[in-house]
Amino acid sequence: MYSYTSGYDQEEVFIPKGQVVGGSAIGIIVLGRVWYPLVPGNVANATTFNFPVSYKRLEGGTIDRMVSTKIDPTFLEEIIKAGKELEEQGCRAVIGACGYFANYLTGVAAALNIPVFISSLMQVPIISRALKPTQKVGVICANANALSPAALNACGVNDLSTIVIAGAQGLPDMQNVLQGTGHLNNVKFEQGLVDLAKRMVSDNPDIGGLLLECSDMPPYAWAVQKAVRLPVFDFTTMINWVYNAVVRRPFAGFV
Repeated sequence: MYSYTSGYDQEEVFIPKGQVVGGSAIGIIVLGRVWYPLVPGNVANATTFNFPVSYKRLEGGTIDRMVSTKIDPTFLEEIIKAGKELEEQGCRAVIGACGYFANYLTGVAAALNIPVFISSLMQVPIISRALKPTQKVGVICANANALSPAALNACGVNDLSTIVIAGAQGLPDMQNVLQGTGHLNNVKFEQGLVDLAKRMVSDNPDIGGLLLECSDMPPYAWAVQKAVRLPVFDFTTMINWVYNAVVRRPFAGFV
C-alpha cells in the first residue's frame, strides 16, 4: 500500500516505517558481479528511463549463476531479500535486469507485496495473442542453451510451438558480456544482433514480432526493427508499460 499526491493536494500523506527515500516507483535488481559497459538503453543504465529508478545490487549475482537451468534456493532467497529492500524504499514494482530471472519469478512474486516483473519473457504471451494464430514470437536471448522450458513456463509460455528461439551466445560481443571482459564493441554487437534477427526472420517467415530477452540488448532494438520491419519488444517496453500502470497521472486537455 502506498500514498501519493497530485500537486500535493492531499491533507495527509504517509510512508511505511523504514522508508528513507521517495519518488522512485520502479526498483531494479541488478547482478552485482558483472563487468562490461552499460550503455544507454541498458536496463542497468539509469539514463535509459524518463523517470527515476532505484537499483539494488545482488551481491551474489554472477552471470553463470543467473544464466543457468539449475535453480539455486540460496540465490532465490538473495533475490527476495533484494526485492523486499526495494519494496521498503517505496518502489511500486520490481524488475530483474536479466531475462533469466524467470527461473525465480514464482518464488519472488509469492514473497513480495508489490508486482514482480523480473523477466522480459513475461511479455511473450501478450505478444503472441496479438498476432495471427499462424504467427510466432521470435525470442533472441543471450544463451539459448540456458533458456529452459521451465523458465518459459513460469512466464506463461506454455506452448513452445508458438515461439522461435535464437541464441546470441555465438556473437563475440555477447561473449564479452557473458564472460565479463570489461569491454565490448558497440557497433559490432549491434550488427551481430541485426544479422541474427534477419536470419531468424528469413528462416521463419511466420514470425510476427520479436522479443529481445537480454537486458543488454535494448540499445540495439531500433536497428533490429529497421532491419526486419517487425514490432520489437524488450525490457524497456515492459518497464515503461509497468511504470505507466503504477504511476497514473491525471489527463490534461479540453473538450
